[in-house]
Amino acid sequence: MLYQLADDVHFDRHLKRESEIWIPIRAAVGDYCFTTLVQSSFHMPKTEQEYRQDIIDIGKLVFQKGWVAANDGNISIRLDKNRVLCTCAGICKGMMRPEDLVVCDLDGNKLEGLRDRTSELAMHLTIYQMRPDIFSVLHAHPPVATGFAVAGRALNLALLPEVIIGLGCVPLADYGLPGTSALTDGMLPYIPKYDAILMGNHGSVCYGEDVYKAFFKMETVEHFARIALVAELLGGPKVLPKDEVDKLFDSRTRYGVKSRSSMEPGCPIVAEDVEQSEERFQVTRQELIALVDEALRARGVLA
Repeated sequence: MLYQLADDVHFDRHLKRESEIWIPIRAAVGDYCFTTLVQSSFHMPKTEQEYRQDIIDIGKLVFQKGWVAANDGNISIRLDKNRVLCTCAGICKGMMRPEDLVVCDLDGNKLEGLRDRTSELAMHLTIYQMRPDIFSVLHAHPPVATGFAVAGRALNLALLPEVIIGLGCVPLADYGLPGTSALTDGMLPYIPKYDAILMGNHGSVCYGEDVYKAFFKMETVEHFARIALVAELLGGPKVLPKDEVDKLFDSRTRYGVKSRSSMEPGCPIVAEDVEQSEERFQVTRQELIALVDEALRARGVLA
């Protein structure tokens, strides 16, 4: 069989940080000739305009899903080792235009743009500095996940295989004043280990190799929070045991999942941890009646 590179090249654009290139190859078997497409290992980076459009598209999705209200949330993409493209301050994420976005350096100084950069850019820059593998950050306030954050509860129970494999768990960072360095102080221990973090009394932040992966992680966090809430309403979730969680972590290689999170005490919490933390006590019928009577008297119901 003889092969010859065809004259034309076809570009197949995907929703990812780089576009795959398919190269037409002419092949011959005896007297029969045909042309086929072969995927190249070479990737063509997107243009800045394409990255701008990615942020616009993700902003619309975040707004349509109800993860932000008014001017909430912010999105960024790392363009190269020196520049970051980010959303501006004071704009609805569902109504942005490409020219509304701002280019900054890694110190937060504005390089290009007509509007002010997001006030929470420092959080994005901190993540980029601590995670060289990350190229996009998404911050939003998905209602159910934020409800857990406001209640002071991490999404750290071992409940769903997809969450354990993809994220490990979603820890809760302490509250920090928005727009200040305190916002990221509570996040610092978690950024190197996890790709999704709940922010105390605030919201959630997710990050990944491109803006779509960051978005999908945020979607997983909110979906997980909804399921966990329903399980609570139905009497409490049934947590997976440690041996099953270990199997899920081991299966990452089989599924081609790359994640920095690993099995650590309390993240995720397994069935054995729940059983050990439960305090049980026994009372007789008469003791229970006495306790109820005492409570009623304290409230003035009984004389």
